[in-house]
Amino acid sequence: MRTKIVAGNWKLNNTKEESKTLIKDLKKAIEDKKLKNTRVIVAPTFVNLASSVKTAKKSKIEVVAQNMHQAKNGAYTGEVSAEMLKAIGVKTVILGHSERRTYFNETDAALAEKVNTILENKMETIFCFGELLEDRKADKHFEVVESQLSNALFHLKGADFKSIILAYEPVWAIGTGETASPEQAQEMHAFIRSIIEKKYTKEVADNVSILYGGSVKPANAEEIFSKPDVDGGLIGGAALKVADFTAIIKAI
Repeated sequence: MRTKIVAGNWKLNNTKEESKTLIKDLKKAIEDKKLKNTRVIVAPTFVNLASSVKTAKKSKIEVVAQNMHQAKNGAYTGEVSAEMLKAIGVKTVILGHSERRTYFNETDAALAEKVNTILENKMETIFCFGELLEDRKADKHFEVVESQLSNALFHLKGADFKSIILAYEPVWAIGTGETASPEQAQEMHAFIRSIIEKKYTKEVADNVSILYGGSVKPANAEEIFSKPDVDGGLIGGAALKVADFTAIIKAI
């Protein structure tokens, strides 16, 4: 059975104290919830990771990083390595988020290097990908998604996918108020699973968790999560509000 996952990407939000408060409030909100086969994840900013890990200790909440550099060390001002993250108790990293691709020019080739570093360090990644609005309008969304996966991940072995969570992000539905319909999400998730099966095996495809990451809210979470190939969500704005994030967790 695939693991269900609800991950909150906090992006450039929350001070140290705000992060600690949000985690404490979330701990209380879900402490009596039965989360069978479900992971709850939050991704604070780099400066708040260490304190967030301590705050989340002995709870159902996992703290992960929003990004990571592929190099072990060196002259990469402003970057953070896998070893640095592991040293503070972070074992999972979000890679390839559409905002990283758009604002910081992250390429598929660079992401392939980052994925390699993740695996070398026995860590895990939530790997993001998805099409732009113009791709969808031009009916190229399947082509774009297959290209992103092929370029960044398909050099791996099938066994490596045990350390990879996929997160499909229709870029046109992030922070815009637009959301892919549950049917559109299912269609793409089924397609993703089919190309993984074609490249590897049905077993690999059936076991990889695929999250939907495009404006999931309490109002639409249950319907989106009900689709057979949608294994949870990568949540943005709604993850910053305990009531909303808890409602989404309950919807899984």
